[in-house]
Amino acid sequence: MSVYRPLVCLLRQATAARVWRTVTTWSPVAAAFNARVHRRLDLFHQNGLFGVPELSSVGGFEVVQDRALQETQQLVEKACRCPPGVQTVEIFDKLSDSLCRVADMADFIKVAHPDPSYREAAERTCINIGTMVERLNTNVDLCKSLKDLLENEEIFSKLDPETRRVAELFMFDFEISGIHLDKKKRKEAVNLNVKLLDLSNQFLMSCHMPNRIEKRALPEHIHQHFTKDGNYIQIGGLNADAPDDLVREVAYKVFLYPNENVMHILEELLSCRDKLARLVGYESYAHRALKGTMAKSPGRLYSSEIDFEMMREMKTKLNPRNPGLITWHVVFYLCRFNIEPSLYSPYFSLGACMEGLNGLFTQLYGVSLLAEQPSVGEVWSEDVRKLAVVHETEGLLGYIYCDFFYRPDKPHQDCHFTIRGGRQLEDGQYQLPIVVLMLNLPHPTQSAPTLLSPGMMENLFHEMGHAMHSMLGRTRYQHVTGTRCVTDFAEVPSILMEYFATDYRVISQFARHYQTGQPLPQSMVARLCESKKVCGAADTQLQVFYAIMDQVYHGKPQNRSTTDIMIDMQKKYYGLPYVTNTVRVFHLNQIMLEFFLPIFFNFQNRETGERYRREMLAHGGGKEPMLMVEGMLQKRPSIEDFVNALVSDLDPDFEIFIMDSEG
Repeated sequence: MSVYRPLVCLLRQATAARVWRTVTTWSPVAAAFNARVHRRLDLFHQNGLFGVPELSSVGGFEVVQDRALQETQQLVEKACRCPPGVQTVEIFDKLSDSLCRVADMADFIKVAHPDPSYREAAERTCINIGTMVERLNTNVDLCKSLKDLLENEEIFSKLDPETRRVAELFMFDFEISGIHLDKKKRKEAVNLNVKLLDLSNQFLMSCHMPNRIEKRALPEHIHQHFTKDGNYIQIGGLNADAPDDLVREVAYKVFLYPNENVMHILEELLSCRDKLARLVGYESYAHRALKGTMAKSPGRLYSSEIDFEMMREMKTKLNPRNPGLITWHVVFYLCRFNIEPSLYSPYFSLGACMEGLNGLFTQLYGVSLLAEQPSVGEVWSEDVRKLAVVHETEGLLGYIYCDFFYRPDKPHQDCHFTIRGGRQLEDGQYQLPIVVLMLNLPHPTQSAPTLLSPGMMENLFHEMGHAMHSMLGRTRYQHVTGTRCVTDFAEVPSILMEYFATDYRVISQFARHYQTGQPLPQSMVARLCESKKVCGAADTQLQVFYAIMDQVYHGKPQNRSTTDIMIDMQKKYYGLPYVTNTVRVFHLNQIMLEFFLPIFFNFQNRETGERYRREMLAHGGGKEPMLMVEGMLQKRPSIEDFVNALVSDLDPDFEIFIMDSEG
């Protein structure tokens, strides 16, 4: 925050500089997000990040880290002295919470804070805490205290189901870290885990950073679509919804241009994962990673030319001089080829979308989103908003920090971070969860608030699904709170929110023009809703391709580069050719959600929403995933059920597909 603002700014509370409306019917949460916020600068009462007093300065990271490590040592000693019983699991969870509260916060700050000194301090903390975690996972005495509980059938059988599951999950962490190995191999496992932590950090921080290209290398008329940086153009994404073929081609080729250092890190990362998996007794890293998930173990993976042919026809119609279909065309058509994003954006102001989310959560769960003013120093950027999530009878459920706007220094991937997990405290109170949602939305302008494309709106709904998973969870233990569940099941709430983002009943309640307040025309709503299904088979095939890549990379080692493997797999399992000098970083949606969507989609039914929370969201990872699905469906679904529902969901109504520009 600049200290050169006029003195009057130092003396007044945060105010909205301008709200771009000619009508006054926005809800408070919508108005908060449709306004520019200026916060007062208090030079005498600096708070710390997320309200942690020590984090008002860089040196605070070492303080909170050392305190957590000291508490860890005390809890380890207590666990080793504790007789078998529920207290054993409670101590283990307290130990996990003590480390995670520091590590999770540092994990976020190291990628999001605009100050390099904060990022560097946070990264050092992540490494130090991560090293301690890996040492604990190979601590024989600590493991024995848990093993004594698991092997005492009389005591273990009397524990409640959630406590038993958490105890088993802690033991699983020991097992996959090689607790059963001799001393020499355990030390090797620790070293490999520490190395993996470092490589993973390097890879994740590198692969989502923008690539640069000299301005003169690109036609001047497309410069406006990208971020300028002196004599360079920065490209931080695929610009998938850009209607201009050339813009998408440039974005695809530049953003995905391989970085030799990043590729070396990836090769080393995969090799290290394989060594660790084999050391602790698994056939491959894929087998180690999938143990405990809904998938259980690596399986056979299988290939849809119909959608690609449809795309070719549309491409020919839009650009008859260049009818060929290449990958950057596909990302556009998968991003709603039958709609024109610029026509929809005025109806999807950020405030309108937040109003829609607020209304949806109120109808489903009796939950409201209330905008709060952060304390001075509590947030890392002045455009971060803070939301209190409040239930109509239970009161405050937790906090969501919304870091929604583009900054050159932040990751270019939309994501969700757990800063603090919820858990039952000894005094009967509940430790409220804290999460951060990070998006890369455009900043408001002098004439308009932030306007979202349909794709941006869907991403917002997706990430908010993760946040509400954490907010609505009420597990006894932090180790299994919210999204701390098996990876394939963690995507269920967020994918469900994507479906709400293309449901007529939801969109029609909030999509309003930011200037006139007029609702989005019904014909446009219908096209948007049905567009989710267009080329859905191609999108499914893309996910199959990603799944195959994931399993091949983490399966039996191959004496060839990751790029060569990708080219081969794309030739076999994807309908379009590889683009020379590009690499892909993919997000895999491991999901079997579609079967119970028809049951749940009566979103105005509070009873259904409460059942969804009670049977699924409330448990986090504290209950076997399939048992949660059974509780929601009131039956055990079969593979055929999932497949039939998926096929039905991919069957669009082609009668409404007229390009917006034609209608």
